[in-house]
Amino acid sequence: MQFIDQADIEVEAGKGGDGIVAFRREKYVPAGGPAGGNGGKGGSIYFRAVEDLQTLLDFRYNHKFKAGNGTRGGPNNCTGANGKDLIIDVPCGTIIYDAQTGNIIGDLTQPEQTLLVAAGGKGGLGNKYFLSNRNRAPEYALPGLDGEIKLLRLELKLLAEVGIIGLPNAGKSTLISALSAARPKIADYPFTTLIPNLGVVRKPTGDGTVFADIPGLIEGASTGAGLGHDFLRHIERTRVLLHLIDATSENIVDDYKTIQQELEAYGRSLAERPQIIALNKIDAVDRESVDLDAIATQINHLSHAKIYLVSAATRAGLEELMQEVWRVLDEINAIDENLLLASAL
Repeated sequence: MQFIDQADIEVEAGKGGDGIVAFRREKYVPAGGPAGGNGGKGGSIYFRAVEDLQTLLDFRYNHKFKAGNGTRGGPNNCTGANGKDLIIDVPCGTIIYDAQTGNIIGDLTQPEQTLLVAAGGKGGLGNKYFLSNRNRAPEYALPGLDGEIKLLRLELKLLAEVGIIGLPNAGKSTLISALSAARPKIADYPFTTLIPNLGVVRKPTGDGTVFADIPGLIEGASTGAGLGHDFLRHIERTRVLLHLIDATSENIVDDYKTIQQELEAYGRSLAERPQIIALNKIDAVDRESVDLDAIATQINHLSHAKIYLVSAATRAGLEELMQEVWRVLDEINAIDENLLLASAL
């Protein structure tokens, strides 16, 4: 399945049905009067967030969506049928923008959350509506109104609590496969991961937490270089960043600095996001010739955070690393609950 996280589409709500001019003509009913019914309302267009979609692939080749038109009114004061509404399913985490103004119309983050994006046109009034003491036999009606037409841009930002970041070949895919049931493609060359991968990792309590493996960033990613620029948006919603660094690199400290610089350049407070740092692939390092503890101390001075030494391949150090992830998440959740409680008082 292709991963598509942006799409431009056009939506057109249904036109309202026309009102009609009609009069009652029945035996034994003298002066029956106007009886033209109103037209039906045009169908509206809604977006609905669903859990079983992970991509905007459905919008790659289908760019135009139209709701049903209302039908015209009928005689004997009959109102026309309303046009059928159109409900478009999108993945949770989809943001809908007005493509012409750039304004956000809505952000669908919860399953079954719906959003009206284009209202159907009102049905026209039949001549019965214009009956008055001054006009006992109106011979005119109104046409139905057009539905709204909008150009929209859809943007998907994956919903994950923990985002795994790092340079290409830092071992992010290996880590998410070791922690969850996700099985991303893994190979010994840069940019193995071309799309974000999601995996559900179980807490000791049994609750599931979504981790996102973000394709490798490189220097200049925040300005469009490499693959990272397209996927940095997917860590905007994460609560914790798990920064993985390749311990076999010749420039471990510089690798750390590169990612930090890209987070700062991208903005949106990513550099201030709680971050857990781990040196990965320690099983492939000659500890006699490479002092990882000294390197970890250097990064600690820059980040003011504890540095974990792990191997995703052998699972060495992962238990301690995950304990820190759960601790930080619990701390963030507690702060959020306190803020929510304070706002309610």
